Amino acid sequence: MSNATFLLAGIPGLEADGPWISIPFCSMYLIAILGNGLILFVIKTQQNLHEPMYLFLSMLSVTDLGLSVSTLPTTFSIFLFNTREIGIDVCLAQLFSIHTFSVMESSVLLAMAFDRFVAIRYPLRYTSTLTSARIGNIGLAIIIRSSGLHIPSVILLKRLPYSKIQPLSHSYCLYPDVMKMACADTTPSSFYGLFVVLSSLGLDSVLIVLSYIMILQTVLSITSWQERLKALNTCVSHICVTLLFYTPLISLSMINRFEKKALPQSQILLSYLHLLLPQCSIPLHTA
Repeated sequence: MSNATFLLAGIPGLEADGPWISIPFCSMYLIAILGNGLILFVIKTQQNLHEPMYLFLSMLSVTDLGLSVSTLPTTFSIFLFNTREIGIDVCLAQLFSIHTFSVMESSVLLAMAFDRFVAIRYPLRYTSTLTSARIGNIGLAIIIRSSGLHIPSVILLKRLPYSKIQPLSHSYCLYPDVMKMACADTTPSSFYGLFVVLSSLGLDSVLIVLSYIMILQTVLSITSWQERLKALNTCVSHICVTLLFYTPLISLSMINRFEKKALPQSQILLSYLHLLLPQCSIPLHTA
């Protein structure tokens, strides 16, 4: 087990074009890292931006930076240097980081939906409800929830036996991918993985939809069309980022469940879109 090595994968059929493929990936990573870094710098240095909406935006930028740093080393090592081997311990550390930051991003998107709900439905209580202390507690709860859910995942995978060399499907380690490589019964790991998805991403998405249903009810009760558009305009960026985060994820889940003959390229592309597109979209939407 301790000597197990995984072989990361690029894009099937395009292995020889790795250096060229790295160019758009490099551009996306550059936008994500510099853009989110700039957002954090501006929010920190501008006192008038120390408001709930921008504090949640800074949390989202931190999670996106975390996701970028988690996937960048192995992605570029494959496309630029064709280095595919990764040890089991490094692989488990990477998948823990990727899944933890993914759940953190989902949690922050939920917190931002709650922020918009309070701002539109209870504008007079907005500042008294979302104080800096409460936002700090929300951030701490997000960290504890996200990391706490995935510590057992790593423990379950660490206890499984693997062959010495196992090929994976992506240029980074993911929980389902590593679990399938085990040479033992993975039923407990599979059930726990399903529990994590339903209790985090699944629950968050449902609560976000419910938040916007209540926001829409409030907006429709406003008599002035200008006020309606003004209220909805404050939600546009959040809705776009949320759709960019969840749409590839839902599509990937549907393909894995129902399209057993789906091309591996489509699954890999959706995985890249899920992890990279939201990170690049936040700087563009806030520009």
